[in-house]
Amino acid sequence: MATTHLSGPLEVAGGFVGAVTGNVTGDVAGNVDATSLQVPVYAATALADIADAVNTADTKVAGTVVFDSTNSKIKVATGADADSTWVDADGTNAVTPS
Repeated sequence: MATTHLSGPLEVAGGFVGAVTGNVTGDVAGNVDATSLQVPVYAATALADIADAVNTADTKVAGTVVFDSTNSKIKVATGADADSTWVDADGTNAVTPS
């Protein structure tokens, strides 16, 4: 079985389930199966704080995924700005940093 390792930001337009590790170059076609996914963990207060690093970092882009440890939910950024909302993975419960 082949092993692939990734580092840095990962953007998946059609959704993603599982863990990706390794170095990938070129195009990936077909299905990718994985067993786990690690995402950054933040408290709800951090997600709501416009000055918190989670909202001001260059790594916040539309589609950035984090885990809200206060509410035990996956949150997804709707944009790259510090005041861009975080929504639950299903698109509900928007939190706008202020």
